[in-house]
Amino acid sequence: MIPIERQQQLIQFIHNNGYASINELAKRFNVSHMTIRRDIQKLEKEGKVASISGGVQSIERLSEEPAHNIKSQLFHQQKWAIGSAAARIIPQNSTIYLDAGTTTLEIAYQIADREDLLVITNDFAIAYFLCHSSKAKLIHIGGSVCKENLSTTGSLAAQCLKNISIDIAFISTSSWNLKGLTTPDENKIPVKKAIIEASHKNILVTDSSKYGRLATFFVYPLTVFDQIFCDNNLAENAREAITAMNIQLSLSEV
Repeated sequence: MIPIERQQQLIQFIHNNGYASINELAKRFNVSHMTIRRDIQKLEKEGKVASISGGVQSIERLSEEPAHNIKSQLFHQQKWAIGSAAARIIPQNSTIYLDAGTTTLEIAYQIADREDLLVITNDFAIAYFLCHSSKAKLIHIGGSVCKENLSTTGSLAAQCLKNISIDIAFISTSSWNLKGLTTPDENKIPVKKAIIEASHKNILVTDSSKYGRLATFFVYPLTVFDQIFCDNNLAENAREAITAMNIQLSLSEV
């Protein structure tokens, strides 16, 4: 069986079963573990499958982003660890951007005593916390209000960012893979793109549960990021591919 035929059958098998281990696939196609890993790496770069520990799974389609109150209850230990690690790299007297999200909110908790910082955000929960519990200077960008996610989106929010120079942007996502970030809400795209253009250093902060998800609208490729903060449950294949892209990968123990 030629590689392209095997890879097509592999995709179909994963699609039908949802998940398969490396051992299972090697036996099914009568090839070595190394051959299966190479197949998976190729298909993963094309955004067709997603690696997990010990195997591979089908891409999870994200039709809508969970509301803030739901997200705040999920994977809290991972988010705390990621937020703590990310906060430690912020230099003195920096202007930083905290994208809307519960992982970036964990960063806000960690910098509450940093009066040397200027924090820019489109997240109301982050802004509320910093207003009441922080010494940092604060700018909240305007725009259309997304009540479910307690954030602002759209062209007005993006326009505000065009007038600001950011040292480090901490960017969140609900769906990503080796191809890049996607979103089910097209109104988020102008803001996400404006952040990248306004910032000197771009960092993705996301827990591993969001890896392998795919939403309708493509935001930008993974290569726009200088660094990714994630947890150590991220699959080995994904780690190797990210490192090969010359993106610094920082994994927190959970």
